[in-house]
Amino acid sequence: MTASPHADNLRSDLELALRLADAADGQSLPRFDAADLEISTKADNSHVTDADLATERAVRGILATERPDDGIFGEEFGAQGSTHRQWIIDPIDGTANFLRGVPLWGTMIALAIDGVPQVGVVSMPALGRRWWAATGEGAWTDDDGGARRLRTSSVSSLDDASVSFQSIAQWSDAGRLDALLRVAARVWRDRAYGDVYAYMLLAEGRIDMVAEFDVKEYDIAAAVPIVREAGGRMTAIDGAETIAARSTLATNGTLHDDFLTLLLQD
Repeated sequence: MTASPHADNLRSDLELALRLADAADGQSLPRFDAADLEISTKADNSHVTDADLATERAVRGILATERPDDGIFGEEFGAQGSTHRQWIIDPIDGTANFLRGVPLWGTMIALAIDGVPQVGVVSMPALGRRWWAATGEGAWTDDDGGARRLRTSSVSSLDDASVSFQSIAQWSDAGRLDALLRVAARVWRDRAYGDVYAYMLLAEGRIDMVAEFDVKEYDIAAAVPIVREAGGRMTAIDGAETIAARSTLATNGTLHDDFLTLLLQD
């Protein structure tokens, strides 16, 4: 069967995204746990390091050469250009971990077409791991030097579910602490694995739900194709099919409606 031009284009975009991740790793990993790491505070009181800035610059530089007509939306340098085809970049997701020497951080690279992420790459070089997906091409990770296809879990009961809630403070600040406690009381196991790593655990079938608040598009866009192509589902906490709602609920797919019902109880 001959692939459609759309599929061919996405494969090309995915190949580029993987090369962007290589370039990002080349900037971020040498600065991880560096004694001279430069750290400053942004207007929202979050931290930014010289590695965040250098990583996003490296990605933007390649895109300017290879996809000059595409738009870019990055955490550190904002949005520019087209929103029809827009690369969404989080140079270091988990900066707090990065600056404390905790290896659970990664670069997130997505291509969204008309607001829907179609390509996603997550690279966590301190763990030596990478995950990637494009619509219709499946979700994959590297495993002992070879590619392994991802599949979300087959857990079908909340009683057996393992979930990641990211942080108590997030839920409290969103006024949803009661919902978090309700989830924790209902499921088998709750943990806060944190940041992008939790979504990759979901895509690998190791946990069954991730939910969080106060997220920007660049915090979640790259995870969307990976979770979706692995058989899962991602929406906002209220079920809306958008990455712009400042909340996200990611599940193995089977349990999505059950979690929505549980979370939206009065």
